Amino acid sequence: MKVLGISGSMRKEGNTASLVKIILNRCNEAGIRTEFVSLAGKKIQPCLGCEKCREKKWCIIENDDWDDIIRKVLDCDVLVIGSPTYYFDVNGHTKNFIDRTYSLYHDRKLAGRKGVAVGVHANKGVTRTIQTLEGFLSTHEFSSLGSVKGTGFKEGDVLNDAEAVQKAEKTADKIIRLVKTRHG
Repeated sequence: MKVLGISGSMRKEGNTASLVKIILNRCNEAGIRTEFVSLAGKKIQPCLGCEKCREKKWCIIENDDWDDIIRKVLDCDVLVIGSPTYYFDVNGHTKNFIDRTYSLYHDRKLAGRKGVAVGVHANKGVTRTIQTLEGFLSTHEFSSLGSVKGTGFKEGDVLNDAEAVQKAEKTADKIIRLVKTRHG
C-alpha cells in the first residue's frame, strides 16, 4: 500500500502542503509507505485539447514534469490531492495537472484507487475547490475517502485551524484502518 500526497500550491511549504503532510505523516507513522510531491516549481503545460491521447493512450506533451508525477499516481493506492483556493476554485497549476489526466481517462488507467481531496482558502471559496478535486477523483473512478477543508493565508496559518488538523488526522486514521483491514 502506498499513499501519495500532491500539493498543487505554488508555495512549496505552504498551507496546502501542511494539510496534505499531516495525513501522510500519520500514515507513515503507522508503517504505510508515503510520498509527497509539490507542484511548486514544476513545469506543467495545459492540455492542448488535441485528442491525440485517444490514440496514443498517453498525453503527447513531453517537455514538462507531468509525466513523472502521473507515473507516481499510477503507482499509488491512495491519492491525497490538495489545492489552494484561487478565485473560488483550484489554482491554475493544479487544474493543468488535472486536465492532462484526460489522456488516461479513455482506458480508465486511474480507476480503482482511493482518493482524498484537500482544499485551503484564506476565508472563502474552498467548497468549490473541493468539488473540483472530488470531480477529478470521481471521473477517474477513485473511491472517495473524504475531504479536508482548511483556512489559512500566511504560511503555517492552517495549522491553527484545529478543525482542519483534526479532520486530516481522522482521514489518515481512515486510511490506516483500510490498510489494516486489507492486511488483517
